[in-house]
Amino acid sequence: MKRGQASDRVILGLTQTRCSPTPEDNLAHAIDRIEAVARDGANVVCTQELFATQYFCQAEDHENFKLAEPIPGPTTKALQKVAKRRKIVIVASLFERRAPGLFHNTAVVIDADGSLLGRYRKMHIPDDPAFYEKFYFTPGDLGFRVWNTRYGRIGVLICWDQWFPEAARLTAMQGAELLLYPTAIGWLPSEKKELGKMQRESWELIQRSHAIANGCYVASVNRVGHEKPYGGDGIQFWGNSFVSGASGEILARAGERKEENLLTELDLSALNETRTVWPFFRDRRIDAYAPLIDRWTDSDSMGE
Repeated sequence: MKRGQASDRVILGLTQTRCSPTPEDNLAHAIDRIEAVARDGANVVCTQELFATQYFCQAEDHENFKLAEPIPGPTTKALQKVAKRRKIVIVASLFERRAPGLFHNTAVVIDADGSLLGRYRKMHIPDDPAFYEKFYFTPGDLGFRVWNTRYGRIGVLICWDQWFPEAARLTAMQGAELLLYPTAIGWLPSEKKELGKMQRESWELIQRSHAIANGCYVASVNRVGHEKPYGGDGIQFWGNSFVSGASGEILARAGERKEENLLTELDLSALNETRTVWPFFRDRRIDAYAPLIDRWTDSDSMGE
């Protein structure tokens, strides 16, 4: 694996921001944030989910398809220039226009020389109140993927993917040292008082468990702000972007309301020891996991 430095120590930068109704302003703001974390020493930088727009999936509106763009396209080209100039890896989440009538929620991986290494298309697509993503996004067809970058072997998943241990496992099994989750998640204001604390803690806990089960670093970058592009209550995005170590420990966490650049040093060389002390990959019973490909297993069909 190629490295950009002599050691296996990598500085990860997460850019937690607000989004305006204007994509051009959001792109410029994101680039300013990426430049800032690069100046502060970041080698790998990740944006939040769909960073170039407000979270338009709060309603089913055909006009929003105009927000999509091809990959490669104007946004990827702008980010490639930044990556090459700053010698950093950039992971960024975009609304991809693949073909007429075919759209994806896609993350691009750009290496430190500015090359576009590839893309990950979100596999799990939600359909919940104010999160109507099935209207916009075709489920990913590229599978779970990992990339050798200048600063480590990185796997990328997106938001709703973070709730599925299978996604984390299949990505980690390809040797991912770091799992990145660009995210757009928040509270429906009517639910916050009763359910808000539990929802946010569950979101963090499931991802920390992926770090433990797979012996790798996990980082999730969320947006902040109360977005109401269609009026009504909107969504209050809860921020709290964080980085988890391979034992599930929180290495860094951003706040709930403010824009924030989160920088964390990761020691990739420590992962081998972690996976040796906790040998989950060694002890997996792959001979017994075939039922995982079923939608559900009826207990009557399992025998005694």
